[in-house]
Amino acid sequence: MASRCWKKRWRRPESTSVELKLIRGVDSAEEILTRTDPLDLGELPESVLNRTRQVFGEGVSPEESVVRMLSDVRGNGDVAVRHYARQLDDIELDELRVSESQMKQARDAVSTELRDSLELAASRVKSFHQAVMPKSWMDEEQGLGELLRPLDRVGLYAPGGTAAYPSTVLMTAIPARVAGVREIVLATPRRGREPLNPAVLVAAEIAGVDSVFQIGGVPAIGAMAYGTQSVPKVDKICGPGNLFVSLAKKLVQGQVDIDGVFGPTETIVVADENANPTFCAADLIAQAEHDPLATAILITNSEDLVQKVGEQLDLLLADLPRGDMARSALDRQGRVVLVDSVEQGVDLVNRIAPEHLCLMVDDPWAWVERVKNAGGLFLGEFSPEVMGDYIAGPSHVMPTGGTARFSSALSVHQFLRRMPVVGLSRDDFQRLGPSAVHIANAEGLEGHASAINVRLESLKTSKKTVQRHSEERSDEESSHSTKGDSSLRSE
Repeated sequence: MASRCWKKRWRRPESTSVELKLIRGVDSAEEILTRTDPLDLGELPESVLNRTRQVFGEGVSPEESVVRMLSDVRGNGDVAVRHYARQLDDIELDELRVSESQMKQARDAVSTELRDSLELAASRVKSFHQAVMPKSWMDEEQGLGELLRPLDRVGLYAPGGTAAYPSTVLMTAIPARVAGVREIVLATPRRGREPLNPAVLVAAEIAGVDSVFQIGGVPAIGAMAYGTQSVPKVDKICGPGNLFVSLAKKLVQGQVDIDGVFGPTETIVVADENANPTFCAADLIAQAEHDPLATAILITNSEDLVQKVGEQLDLLLADLPRGDMARSALDRQGRVVLVDSVEQGVDLVNRIAPEHLCLMVDDPWAWVERVKNAGGLFLGEFSPEVMGDYIAGPSHVMPTGGTARFSSALSVHQFLRRMPVVGLSRDDFQRLGPSAVHIANAEGLEGHASAINVRLESLKTSKKTVQRHSEERSDEESSHSTKGDSSLRSE
């Protein structure tokens, strides 16, 4: 199937050129690009498999390695967390929690320009989530309502493997804080023996994080899910991570809530014949440099654009510090899909349901209503996905691997519990109760029906009693009135 669909490849003669597979036609593209499991990544790179050998001394699957580590953390707490820090990152952790002295060093290390930029981003993220914050409501006339209650304690994860992500701290902590979460803890790993990235710590301070733990990967997820001597057990874990982190979140779901099971990042750029090829190439590279498993796809109706984007990819990658990472991802997962029209391309996107969709077309706003399935939508040349990564306002934690069909980007909604309230009046109960009894009887739940009937009977008895008392009072009043009339007549 692959040889039939991938008709040709771009390839420049230089050895450093990017090799992207070209797919012609919507049907072939859908078959190749849709996944039913966001963590089904096919054959994994050797670098990923080497991590399991490093820890366990044998080639176990990523799933098995995650199960073993979670079990160890659950049973041995801080001891297991420190063990894996030595095994995976070659560091000794005397304290898991970041100290105030470390926070001060981070403040001193961050430039004024970066701090100002983080604060600007934080203000935009806060404003966006305040705007979408739902409210409790109550209809006393109907006796119905819904109360919104924030989660008590949330654990956030900020990756730190191949790069540090202060932006992720803002994008996860601020929605939680706006929602009213009482306590926010953050886990983020050190890179080898280097200190924690100061920008991450400053972002945590700006976002209102209560405590930071210098732990990462599967042990961090386990520590927040189960609790250890140092790390408190949380109600929900949020934030992106690599394959192992995503598998760990999937396995602890139920013990705690999670924001979703996310695979590696992905972007689709839908471009017409008038799109800027340099911008298109830059947006593909921006996602590819995240991870060798990242996916970057161009969908276009222009063969000329295909050629130009290919040329720009090689030019832009030439001097990129993370060029090897991006090149690996583009060679492995990069795709170009040739379609007959932009309309056809957008329809294909709805079937794939990507994390990010960039519309590099004439009048992108005209296509908004047609887009049904995407984690985030980025319109036009000057709304690139990277602006969403850092400063636009919505959280950059978005569903991947086709899960945008049924899930959404992280927001205040994920940090709130909805509590329905029912407070029926006596009259409403009498009116609705008989119908509820019929439904209960149809389900064979006579106890349910009885719980209603005893109340209905009580109301009937009460009504008769009230009526009898009323009649008795009326008779007494009538009797007194008659006696009075009689005495007047006798006079």
